[in-house]
Amino acid sequence: MKRSSEFFCNADSMEWEILGGGVSRILYGWDNQIMMVKIKFEKGAIGSTHRHFHTQATYCAAGKFEFTIGDKVQIIKAGDGVYIPPDLIHGAVCLEEGILIDVFSPVREDFLDGSKPAYYGKNRDHES
Repeated sequence: MKRSSEFFCNADSMEWEILGGGVSRILYGWDNQIMMVKIKFEKGAIGSTHRHFHTQATYCAAGKFEFTIGDKVQIIKAGDGVYIPPDLIHGAVCLEEGILIDVFSPVREDFLDGSKPAYYGKNRDHES
């Protein structure tokens, strides 16, 4: 398996991977230590609460989302960001069609093997 992305990730040559539930993604730069993912949400799409051992930082590039991180809930809009420590339960509901840029450390191996996360478009807790 290839252990890193190309140096340059040009949007014009990349295709959205449809995950279901109104959610699609593109994997951008990654290696063993880090991964950046662009995720497109339709209005009403849900990233059900879940947890993973990766550190996550998310930038809201467009739209509006209601994020739950631990026991805190906040509306995030374009230009805002969030930090999610490892193993903390979190999720989001898309209030206005939008785009999130997620950065994970270490790399999300499950994204590289073609697995589609079970936590999109569902309203239940899930670990991944």
